[in-house]
Amino acid sequence: MQVDRRFLMKATGSLALFSGLAPYSVWAKGLGAYPFTLGVACGDPYPDGFVLWTRLAPRPLDEHGGMPMNVVPVKYEISEDDSFRTIAQSGETQARPELGHAVHVEAAGLKPGRRYWYRFHAAGEVSPVGTARTAPAGGAHVEHVRLAVAGCQHYEAGFYTAYQHMAQESDLDAVFHYGDYIYEGTGNPGKAGRIRAHIGDEIYTIDDYRRRYALYKSDPDLRAAHAAAAFVMSYDDHEVDNNWAADIDQDGTPPEFFLLRRAAAMQAWYENLPVRRSQLPVGGRLKMFRRLDYGDLLRIHVLDTRQYRTDQKCGENETKPCRAADEAGPVTLLGAEQEQWLGEGLSTNHRWNLLAQQVMVMPMRYPITRKAGTTNMDSWSGYPEARQRLVGQITDRGLTNVVVATGDVHKHHAGNVPVRDDALDGPAVATEFVCTSISSDGDGQPLPSDWRDMPTQNPHCKLFNSQRGYQVFDITHKAWRTDIKVLDRITTRGGALSTLARLHVDPDKPGLA
Repeated sequence: MQVDRRFLMKATGSLALFSGLAPYSVWAKGLGAYPFTLGVACGDPYPDGFVLWTRLAPRPLDEHGGMPMNVVPVKYEISEDDSFRTIAQSGETQARPELGHAVHVEAAGLKPGRRYWYRFHAAGEVSPVGTARTAPAGGAHVEHVRLAVAGCQHYEAGFYTAYQHMAQESDLDAVFHYGDYIYEGTGNPGKAGRIRAHIGDEIYTIDDYRRRYALYKSDPDLRAAHAAAAFVMSYDDHEVDNNWAADIDQDGTPPEFFLLRRAAAMQAWYENLPVRRSQLPVGGRLKMFRRLDYGDLLRIHVLDTRQYRTDQKCGENETKPCRAADEAGPVTLLGAEQEQWLGEGLSTNHRWNLLAQQVMVMPMRYPITRKAGTTNMDSWSGYPEARQRLVGQITDRGLTNVVVATGDVHKHHAGNVPVRDDALDGPAVATEFVCTSISSDGDGQPLPSDWRDMPTQNPHCKLFNSQRGYQVFDITHKAWRTDIKVLDRITTRGGALSTLARLHVDPDKPGLA
């Protein structure tokens, strides 16, 4: 479906909500203002349904989002058409203050492989309209799946023009968001490269995190992207704190104190995104890793590379807090339970296996001038033992159909995960597509000057680009095609989108030529 202007008007709110932090012009009965300022969203498509999300916040940057501290009934409708003439399902749920008045509806009983439209009602008002497609029936023969990939959306660094373009992509089955939905740092409007400003100091409490999500969702392009397709959500580090690992942060905070912050961050992540109740944090933890299948064509393994990892190894110019190079003990990125789960689920019954995760798997030799050293210790390269176990899981099963989707580094890369770390130009075990940021690091450029030697030093990596944008995967039984989308600018509005490259993978032969 090509999303037209009429739909975008519905998706972003035809009632002229707000652009940025403009005053509201619509007043809702009993809540003092229009309650759906944060938009609507859908997530985790299953063959019979998906998760519908909204959060009531008539004054989103005020205490409690401007909501009274009581339970508010919210009705929802799911329709087979965008005019809501044929209602497939409806019901009522509750927006509770314990969850920041967020609503998660796990719709079930819908038809597989078809598009639906949805909306909410509360306090006499109607939400914007969203649309999403259910997954195909389990085991069904599926000819084509189309996914987008995005993440790293630092609000201060630029506008979300990439989401404006993504919302107009035709027939997306889903969007994989690899993480860094928010950034936790203090507001610093005077700092170079800051186009917009965070409000307040660095965030620590549940109210801090809720307010930061509300600020990010004030962006109409982000709301439009959520309304246009289902999102498959994960998190990386900035949803909590930069480069965190399990119960360790980058500042050496005592673990028992950092865990208080992590618990608040994970609750806010759940509250503000379209994820299932099975991901509701319990005891400060949530189980993020999970699978989604698209018939016989694709199995998606969503991984968690933060919550179970060993601390990062110290880089070339780093001292504590980090793990010394000679420190003894097991080294893991996924943790034993998740590693076993992944190995058991890698499928020979699907044409493709997609590892949807956060940090780069393939080795990368960075310029010697890089402050943190030539190895990114926050990636799988800081955990080579874990990477070799992953390679072993793939080779032991004889799989040739593994593709990795990654983010984190604010650059587009495309390349091969080698069988051996010391043979970068040797055989590949998987293909990896690293997606650039939506806005983090500003406009960027095709190839930074200090990266001029990167291609020759990394023969397994076939694409280097430092512009902003996103990626689109067109997946069939014959081939996997990845379109690399880039913007000419995001520090001013109106950036133009282009396709930098169109890359193909053969399911019977891993890697790019």
